[in-house]
Amino acid sequence: MAGLNVVVCMKQVPDTTEVKIHPETKTLIREGVPSIINPFDAYAIEEGIRIKERLEGKVTILSMGPPQVKEALKEAIAMGADDAILLSDRAFAGSDTLATSYTLAEGIRKIGEVDLIICGKQAIDGDTAQVGPGIAEQLDIPHITYVRKVAELGPGHIRVERMVEGGYEVVETTLPVLITVVKEINEPRLPSMKGLMRARRQEITVWTAADLNVDPDRIGLTGSPTEVIRVFTPEVRAGGEILSGEVAEQVDALVDRLLRAGVL
Repeated sequence: MAGLNVVVCMKQVPDTTEVKIHPETKTLIREGVPSIINPFDAYAIEEGIRIKERLEGKVTILSMGPPQVKEALKEAIAMGADDAILLSDRAFAGSDTLATSYTLAEGIRKIGEVDLIICGKQAIDGDTAQVGPGIAEQLDIPHITYVRKVAELGPGHIRVERMVEGGYEVVETTLPVLITVVKEINEPRLPSMKGLMRARRQEITVWTAADLNVDPDRIGLTGSPTEVIRVFTPEVRAGGEILSGEVAEQVDALVDRLLRAGVL
């Protein structure tokens, strides 16, 4: 199988746990905060490169964000990706997962014929795991989440192992398809010296809202029905108690404590 066209969706995320929220827009304040490639997306990039090495073809990295994301895209190129595209426009600012999925899907439509889309299972700043499946729904193609292994990839079809609690499922479907991957799938490589030199020379393609066939009511804050009301750190709970003894003794002890606490 030659000429496989793979798109890997990548997000740049804050390299910190000190997340601050804009008081008016309720979105993350990213200015002045060190950023990295979302760790789960690094596994997606690596898997795309490995597939290209086995089957030939092309790997394009797609991201949405401010101009600073170019540095993360260059890092992906240094790893071995062929091309990178950044969707960057103030009109995209404040996008929730719905608006982000829609915008990225329109970016993929503009790229053209794509066989496989790979995403990390989730982003560490949002932890929703919604964008990957959302892109697939926008494109009306199948999607498989939590993929730990691409077992077979042939003309028009793919078979993968999908992690579930206590084991895994074997899932097969047709191409094009979107998969989201977990860290068990591979070990991301470090950029090579040759790759770093190539990334330094390569220009990153930037598409704005005007370059995409997007509905202005479906992008940015306008197209984002999700609203963050409050962000807070949960209070540390006091340590609990583990009851010992036979089951009947534990039940009696638990009931006694609940009665004394006024719960029962």
